[in-house]
Amino acid sequence: MVMDFTLNTFSSLVEVALAGLSYPTVAPGLFAPVRYTLESGGKRLRPVLVLASYSALSKAEPSTAINQALAIEMFHNFTLLHDDVMDRADIRRGRPTVHRKWGENVAILSGDAMLTMASQLLAKGAGDRLAELSECFNKTAMEVYEGQQLDMEFEDRDDVSIKEYLFMIGLKTSVLLGCACRLGAIMAGTDSAASDAMYNYGFALGMAFQLRDDWLATFGDPAIFGKEIGGDIVNHKKTWLLISALEAEPEELPAILAEDLEPQETIEQVKTLYERHSLGDSCQELALRYSAEAKGYLDKVDMDVEARAFFAYLADQASARKH
Repeated sequence: MVMDFTLNTFSSLVEVALAGLSYPTVAPGLFAPVRYTLESGGKRLRPVLVLASYSALSKAEPSTAINQALAIEMFHNFTLLHDDVMDRADIRRGRPTVHRKWGENVAILSGDAMLTMASQLLAKGAGDRLAELSECFNKTAMEVYEGQQLDMEFEDRDDVSIKEYLFMIGLKTSVLLGCACRLGAIMAGTDSAASDAMYNYGFALGMAFQLRDDWLATFGDPAIFGKEIGGDIVNHKKTWLLISALEAEPEELPAILAEDLEPQETIEQVKTLYERHSLGDSCQELALRYSAEAKGYLDKVDMDVEARAFFAYLADQASARKH
């Protein structure tokens, strides 16, 4: 068992491994954006979940699963790179996005390279577990694409239901956290019951994480959150809050969004509507329920007290974080 079962332990392993990645030299222009993207930081939650799951279930040092952890982080960043192209986003993690720095063609091609590198990393050191790892990884990848497609389609719809929204974020966000936990479980050689429980833990964790993100994007502290507060409102992005408000105020909310107001005035009026129906509190309560659900799955897995406390901490943080 890893001696120090903490977030810093696992994230440090990930950072060192990412810094040590080697890249082909034939076309350096293809891989410069890859390195740039990975150097931009991020929470590294997904690779941490791979390593923590492996270490908790195998009771061994996590380095054996480091390549699978890097694979999930490479895939995650590939999706962000392509998302930025589709969203025409200018900034990612405080720096110009790849397509703004190198152009759309390079961004698309470098993203493709990241996807291939993710598959290569997944196979490295996998041994006879490769087939099971690949099945989980490929299924999850397709679900993420499906979630992104639904998210884009929601932009042009005014009748998106809460049920549809929760299904979409389950695909776009939660399945990848579930996959991260399952990859660690597979590498640990655990049984299907434990693997399923860890997947379900990660999925519920992802739901809590995304709902808290919706809350922070409207009610968070901009100095801590690190993103523009109210941007989802101004862009009419379908979030749990906006969809719930449309259900509660099917006439007033569209009227506010249709008015030619200054962005800050639109934000304040919509927030007032959210507060009238206590939607911020309701969103947070739902996030807390998913955190509790995640912790419940830990009872189905045989792991040390230290490991259980670590995963419980992550679940609590998912619905309480400030950034």
